[in-house]
Amino acid sequence: MHAPGSNIDFLLKSIFIRGFCGSLHLVLLLALSVSYVCKKLSRGGDGEGSKEMLKIKRRFMWYKQTLVCCLGVSVFNLILCLLSYFYLHGNVWSDGEAVTLLDLGLRTLSWGALAVYLHTRFFNSGEKMFPLLLRVWWGFYLAISCYCFAIDVFLHKKHGSLEIEWYLVSDVVSVFAGLFLCYVGFSRSDIQDVLEEPLLNGDSSSINNLETSDSRGGDAVTPFGNAGLFSILTFSWMNSLIASGNKKTLDLEDVPQLHGVDSVVGAFPAFKNKLQSDCGRVTRFKLAKALFLLVWKEILWTALLALIHTLGSYVGPYLIDFFVQCLDGRGEFKNRGYILAFSFVVAKLAECLAQRHLLFRLQQIGTRLRAVTTTMIYNKSLTISCHSKQGHSKIWGLGSVAGFVATVIVMSLNYPFGRLEERFQDKLMESKDKRMKTTTEILRNMRILKLQGWEMKFLSKILDLREIETRWLKKYLYTSVVITVVAWVTPTIVAVATFGTCMLIGVPLDSGKVLSALATFEILQSPIYSLPDTVSMLIQTKVSLDRITSFLCLDDLQPNAIEKLPAGSSDTAIEIVDGNFSWDLSSPGATLKDINFKVFNGMKVAVCGTVGSGKSSLLSSILGELPKISGTLKLCGTKAYVAQSPWIQSGNIEENILFGEGMNRERYDKVLEACSLKKDLETLPFGDQTVIGERGINLSGGQKQRIQIARALYQDAQIYLFDDPFSAVDAHTGSHLFKEVLLGVLSSKTVIYVTHQVEFLSVADLILVMKDGRIAQAGKYDDILHSGSDFMVLVGAHKAALSALDSRQAGPVSENEEKHSTDGIAHNEENKDSRIGKADEVAQPQAQLVQEEEREKGSVGFPIYWKYITTAYGGALVPFILLAQLLFQILQIGSTYWMAWATPASKDAKPVVSGSRLLIVYVSLVIGSSFGILARAMLLVTAGYKTATLLFNKLHLCIFRAPMSFFDATPSGRILNRASTDQSALEMEIPNIVGELAIQAITLLGIIAVMSQVAWQVFIVSIPVIAACIWYQQYYIPSARELSRLIGVCNAPVIQNFAETISGATTIRSFDKESRFQELNMKLTDAYSRPRFHNSGAMQWLCFRMDMLSSITFAFCLLLLVSFPERINPAIAGLAVTYALGLHMAQFVLIYCFCHCENKLISVERILQYISIPAEPPLVIEANRPDHSWPSHGEVDIINLQVRYAPHMPLVLRGLACTFPGGKKTGIVGRTGSGKSTLIQALFRTVEPAAGRIMIDNIDISLIGLHDLRSRLSIIPQDPTMFEGTVRSNLDPLEEYTDEQIWEALDKCQLGDEVRRKGNEVGLLSYRERGELEYGPEAASVPRARASQEKQHFSDSTVITIAHRITSVLDSDMVLVLSHGLIEECDSPARLLENKSSSFSLLVAEYTVRSNTSFEISTGLN
Repeated sequence: MHAPGSNIDFLLKSIFIRGFCGSLHLVLLLALSVSYVCKKLSRGGDGEGSKEMLKIKRRFMWYKQTLVCCLGVSVFNLILCLLSYFYLHGNVWSDGEAVTLLDLGLRTLSWGALAVYLHTRFFNSGEKMFPLLLRVWWGFYLAISCYCFAIDVFLHKKHGSLEIEWYLVSDVVSVFAGLFLCYVGFSRSDIQDVLEEPLLNGDSSSINNLETSDSRGGDAVTPFGNAGLFSILTFSWMNSLIASGNKKTLDLEDVPQLHGVDSVVGAFPAFKNKLQSDCGRVTRFKLAKALFLLVWKEILWTALLALIHTLGSYVGPYLIDFFVQCLDGRGEFKNRGYILAFSFVVAKLAECLAQRHLLFRLQQIGTRLRAVTTTMIYNKSLTISCHSKQGHSKIWGLGSVAGFVATVIVMSLNYPFGRLEERFQDKLMESKDKRMKTTTEILRNMRILKLQGWEMKFLSKILDLREIETRWLKKYLYTSVVITVVAWVTPTIVAVATFGTCMLIGVPLDSGKVLSALATFEILQSPIYSLPDTVSMLIQTKVSLDRITSFLCLDDLQPNAIEKLPAGSSDTAIEIVDGNFSWDLSSPGATLKDINFKVFNGMKVAVCGTVGSGKSSLLSSILGELPKISGTLKLCGTKAYVAQSPWIQSGNIEENILFGEGMNRERYDKVLEACSLKKDLETLPFGDQTVIGERGINLSGGQKQRIQIARALYQDAQIYLFDDPFSAVDAHTGSHLFKEVLLGVLSSKTVIYVTHQVEFLSVADLILVMKDGRIAQAGKYDDILHSGSDFMVLVGAHKAALSALDSRQAGPVSENEEKHSTDGIAHNEENKDSRIGKADEVAQPQAQLVQEEEREKGSVGFPIYWKYITTAYGGALVPFILLAQLLFQILQIGSTYWMAWATPASKDAKPVVSGSRLLIVYVSLVIGSSFGILARAMLLVTAGYKTATLLFNKLHLCIFRAPMSFFDATPSGRILNRASTDQSALEMEIPNIVGELAIQAITLLGIIAVMSQVAWQVFIVSIPVIAACIWYQQYYIPSARELSRLIGVCNAPVIQNFAETISGATTIRSFDKESRFQELNMKLTDAYSRPRFHNSGAMQWLCFRMDMLSSITFAFCLLLLVSFPERINPAIAGLAVTYALGLHMAQFVLIYCFCHCENKLISVERILQYISIPAEPPLVIEANRPDHSWPSHGEVDIINLQVRYAPHMPLVLRGLACTFPGGKKTGIVGRTGSGKSTLIQALFRTVEPAAGRIMIDNIDISLIGLHDLRSRLSIIPQDPTMFEGTVRSNLDPLEEYTDEQIWEALDKCQLGDEVRRKGNEVGLLSYRERGELEYGPEAASVPRARASQEKQHFSDSTVITIAHRITSVLDSDMVLVLSHGLIEECDSPARLLENKSSSFSLLVAEYTVRSNTSFEISTGLN
């Protein structure tokens, strides 16, 4: 029975297995050598490979991963070979041991040679597959490894020797390596090829459209994409950027482009495909799944790195017991101490290397996921319906069991606190959203707030919302304190439970085992300490995923609302049959009802009607913005849209007109001429390259409207929709636009235009009269003129206005008007004299209104640190925080020292103290250290919370008190970035980082003190090591600091673009420009991700070098302990090693916190930057307060007034001098950009005069407080401004009037019935109704039928009217004509009309001719 089996027993022999493996590796080594020689002899063939192909093929073949695997196996076998050699040193080697050493040596050489072969063969090659023989060898290697593993498992069960345990470890590594190599050798994936193609294809339009000279950072792609193995391992690919940052201040163009799928251009298509592969609505699970699938390979790598890091971190505690035994003279073989020291160092290096790459990969994953989610949200905002937008606006046996149970019990205490933290986090996010929404609304309307003197009231509203937010913030922070304290004390509680249980069951405690246990518990402290942050992050991730999912699930615009026909396929441009539409589909009543009309190609269709009749809603239905209930809507051809309220992008004028189209100079000039923009561009300092402020702040209302019309014309669409665009321009310009645009450039186009100006109706091929959401009348002018009352009311009001105009032209000049005429002429002559010499003043150096965002240069100075730590309670809590941490550190070291000193070095030694005393003293020290942690955590949170609150209040007070010029030149995205991102860092991150900096500094000092207590020479070595660390830190910090600042600067454009896109979504969709704006968003997102990615790489670059330096100190300490064991107490030496194991981590965290602290304190720096902006003059000057009755007469004297918007801008008003009589009505007219609105702003002091002054009732308005001035004046702004809330809160934000007075005001404006019918919500009012809510006809361009009725309410007041219609100033007592910032004419209307050559007469004559023409046409047709 035995005889046959004995013939194959050799297969189970270790010597055969090792010999066979060695032979297999020898064959590989020889094959690689022959291949190398042959290649050298035949070199000179195809040579250079394509770098473009390489970028694909290297990823395709898992080149880097394979290279890392081969090199890792080589290093692993080298370590096993050295350990085996030291283990066998001094002994006689058996044949099996010699073969084992030979096998390990051959493995080391062959795998190292294979790594070299892969690098030289494939680094500059475009080959698609690994060689067949190499893949076959990998298959044999996997089979042999599995065979060896099975045999060694069998032998281990049979013998269980240490040698076989080593074999098992080697077999496990070999099996996993073989599996990986077979996978990459016999499978292929094209995913990377697809994702990287846009970056490699020079003809890719999507990339070319994204890249501009300002944001590309040159053509260089990050070196990380093409870095070699050594460069990746050591982060040397960051050398060039860090060196550049050390020589100069880094700018965005110095930061390389992202590589492959790290760019949102590469990552987002893959993410979108994965998300859309699951049909149905987006859920939290589907979103999380798509995000995971996007980065699953990176997650697997991080899991492997985390495993290596974890295993490496536990090697040290495991070896401490053996190390103490070795120092105590109980070593099993010679040189055991050196082998243990070598093992300590190798394990520490592996741990450090894995940790560095683990953290970098996690940052890389985070950057990528943030980019794709931001892009997804942005894209969704372009398709969301208006209704959804309104509704919506992250040790021994039983002793170890006792320790585990204690861990579970203590950590379970965190569960209820974790649930509380989740709830508080959710509430905190909700309250923050409300505050940011209100802040955004206020910033958008800051001008009207300052004009009305309401800014402090709205500041109190922000502070009230902040008060709600801080209540949740406080609960969240103090809950996190409890979780943190539990995490910090858990290791010590576990240690007490473990040691106590061991004593109860009689397990002897010796110093080696105690120190090993304490070191293990110390390792546990890091993940347990991080657990609160992990729980918090998981909670925030869950909340964020829920919020993102809910947003992605909001209703989009109806995709099938419009039946789009191919251009040119039909004679009908627009057709609606039985159309019913509603803004709110859940509402029982429709917004538009029974809509039926057909528009043929080339027709001009006018839409008119009273306020709120549904005119704008009709255009919205054609655009697909208004949800359709029933009916059909057909559209044939491309469309362009001009909104009632102009939407202007940040950027220059040319970019706004081109709107993504290429430059056609002939068409461009034609459009400028038609829109009367050429003269305006000549007056602007940079022509069409003038940068427009946010929402066109440095343009007049008429200029913004004409730029918007020019944008539509340049698109050369087939269908044009105009929503009353001529109401915001003066009469002359309106006439010119109508003639040149509608009747000229668009003569062959289909045009639907909403208008309240009857003179524009007669040329229409079809007129639609809207009433209560229905088409009340439809037809040509003459057909509907006498067929119903609705149209007759509009025409009748127009006739009345014309007859009034005729009577004014023919009427005599009154004595009162004569007097005003004389005064006006005198001032006019004086004004003409003052023009002399102004040319030099205007021709001074000029700059754009909106400048590039300012960022500090150089280091974050000590004043920033000092300001931060002394903001709360003058810094009184800081010493107590440091004292509490120092107390904790001393007591923690004392407890560990007590356990090491009081326990015997071996089982045979007599204990120094009794077991009960040992435990009592240890527990006492532990309790004391726990109180230190509690005190430190509470004080730190209190100080951080107080600091954040104080800086928030100061920031918002300074912003609200800033002059209007600050808001004109500062995009709201920059302000919102500080109020959101920087403020969140101030609340959530900076206190922890600053506290951690102090903690780690004290911890590092404690570790060095303990190590020096055992081997004082360590202190000498630590000095140059620390010096080298400081040098590296100083070399690194300039680049890291500027990268962090760039992160803050690049975030503002993303926010700004998002806000602009939301406000202009209708315009963007109407031009079918969604894809262009999506690409722009991706470009801005990548510009933000670039500094984030490289900032993470720079941090790990520094930390890797810190780890290597700390390893030198650690190795030197171990060498001293091993070389001179007789001079050292083994237990205390073990204590030193226990603390030395944490040296690299303490050093890393200290440097990390210092650098991270400086980076994060840039948020404080940015907030302090806005806290220091100059404020407006005081709201109240007690010494110069006017009487309560001021102004009683209302006379306004303007004396040589000169105004410019900023010191670097040209003069807008260039020396005005005139008087507005008290109690009289003065009309101001002039071409667009003549300075009309600027004069009103100077009156309200939103812009301070450069020279001259304004007197009201003999009081210089510059000498009184702003609130005293603005609260005594009232203004009806050109653009209606509404705030979210009720009608009452908009009419009376200061809450000074009764309900009866509010209803009286509403009834006077003929809005009372409308508000009663629609409810008290502002969102239900139309654009014009909102304008009427501002108390004036000029604000909303209301129909003329109401203008005279409303003006009678101001009969006893001084009224200054900026007129866009001549008829609105005909009944004024005086008219002021402005031109280019100077007074051209100033006289009574009758006097100016007598002079037929006056500018005013020419404007009236042009208006009369235009208006009469329409009636002549209609009469002729009748």
